[in-house]
Amino acid sequence: MKNREIARIFGEMADIMEIKEENPFKIRAYRRAALNLEGLSRDLAEFSHKELREIPGIGADLAARIEEYLATGNMELYEQMKQLVPAGVFALMAVPGLGPKTAKAIYQQLGVASLEELELAAVEHRLAGIRGIQEKTEENILKGIAAVKRGRERQPLGRMLPAAWDLVAALKERAPVGRIEVAGSIRRRRESIKDIDLVATSPDPKSVMAAFVSLPQVEAVTMHGVTRSSIVIRPGVQVDLRVVEPDSFGAALAYLTGSKDHNVRLREMAVKRGLKLNEYGIFRVEDDERLGGGEEEEVYRLLELPYIVPELREDRGEIEAALAGNLPTLVQLGDLRGDLHVHSKWSDGGHQLADLVDAARAHGLSYLALTDHSKSLGVARGLSLERLMEQGEEIAALNRELTDFRVLRSTEMDIALDGSLDFPDEVLKRLDIVVAAIHSGFTQTREQLTARLIAAMQNPFVSIIAHPTGRVIGEREAYPLDLEAVLRAAADTGTALEINCYPMRLDLNDLAVKRGKELGVKLAISTDLHSVSQFDSFPYGISVAQRGWLEKGDVLNTMELPELLSWVKDKRKRK
Repeated sequence: MKNREIARIFGEMADIMEIKEENPFKIRAYRRAALNLEGLSRDLAEFSHKELREIPGIGADLAARIEEYLATGNMELYEQMKQLVPAGVFALMAVPGLGPKTAKAIYQQLGVASLEELELAAVEHRLAGIRGIQEKTEENILKGIAAVKRGRERQPLGRMLPAAWDLVAALKERAPVGRIEVAGSIRRRRESIKDIDLVATSPDPKSVMAAFVSLPQVEAVTMHGVTRSSIVIRPGVQVDLRVVEPDSFGAALAYLTGSKDHNVRLREMAVKRGLKLNEYGIFRVEDDERLGGGEEEEVYRLLELPYIVPELREDRGEIEAALAGNLPTLVQLGDLRGDLHVHSKWSDGGHQLADLVDAARAHGLSYLALTDHSKSLGVARGLSLERLMEQGEEIAALNRELTDFRVLRSTEMDIALDGSLDFPDEVLKRLDIVVAAIHSGFTQTREQLTARLIAAMQNPFVSIIAHPTGRVIGEREAYPLDLEAVLRAAADTGTALEINCYPMRLDLNDLAVKRGKELGVKLAISTDLHSVSQFDSFPYGISVAQRGWLEKGDVLNTMELPELLSWVKDKRKRK
């Protein structure tokens, strides 16, 4: 898929235009296009010209650029624009929070043209004095550089999972593969991934390996064997493939999927039972007889355990829960009844309300909350009070026509720097449900940011806090929070916290979700969609919920509509 490559190019074009101080509306159009392309689940190469034009933010000009890149692997305008900005400036813009204009100023005034030079300049306090940079800014730049370095080692799940699926599809097409699965941390659905592990069976392993090292994604071959090979794909990601015998497939899949700590626990349990467990199977030690290993379930059964799903295999209590018969019945995609964070053309979304309803129905949903931005977020065409009321009239008219679906009046309301909200209570009480979020002031202190969120949750009309930590994986670190205090405040006030399904957010993360469950916090699994194709991001949020041990009853939007509205009403009665 070229989606993310083209999204990156559009983002860089927007950066160049910002440096050159071009039309801000044009800059915003390119950024919006990049965001929407990043969230597509379907390969752009499959789109017709008409379908490209229907992607939110993609007009005739941008559609032509996309088609040019898909046809030639090149975008002439982009190549021309790159010549206008020194390469060193691009290197600096990789740092989260370091905008194009600041990067340009650092390059011009200090001659800094690499992350290493930028890090040294920040450590030596040579950045202070450049317009917009203070001592606190230098600290944030150093944190951003550390995040970039980590990002070079690990890639977001939202990028690696599609890449793994592409590899599997290519191998199935080119080689005599029997069974094949993605293993490793991708199968456990960790939020960031270091490398890709594949395990397969085949009557002709040699042919499979030949096809594997010849795939179009290959940038380098680091090992080429008969049953195991390793390649490197862009951007510097290692992929390992093992071909095993069919009666070892389950054992190999389990061995390559579980975390190191989980696997150590399983091997310890095997030893205590006079067994030996490895990637080839599970054997009785006294006579080396194979007892199983063709299927994963056999491995767990022979260790006297129920099957443990990949998402839980982290040694975070899952083995103890399995032994006690207390494994959670994890929430599933089909349990979701609605989406509680959706944007339309009223603010920065790409679709009319009726189109959103049609798409939601097609995904098996029975309600959605229309959460267009509030007035303070002008960059996203946030709604004034008057426009919010107009939108309410449109929602009411549409609901009168619907018989099996309900659109909830809502807003994604900005939480101001002092913790106050964009709309007064007399307005909020007229909405069906209210979502609040922080969109600015990320450099405030830990205490200030924590206080802002808690102040919002103490308002009885705020039902949900969206993307509570503000992170964008690989691009922006979570802002500093006393997360334990936030989780406890959510429990105390009866406020739900969001698991944002956007693959580059996944906010809250799995550890915070699990802690929230322990405290009795409700979680909402929502898409934050701006394009109907982003309904397909629900599985990412479900994976976070499962890694956080959530069951159906822990998730707000598994409720049928009457129960949800009753929950909102109860929250509004709390003091």
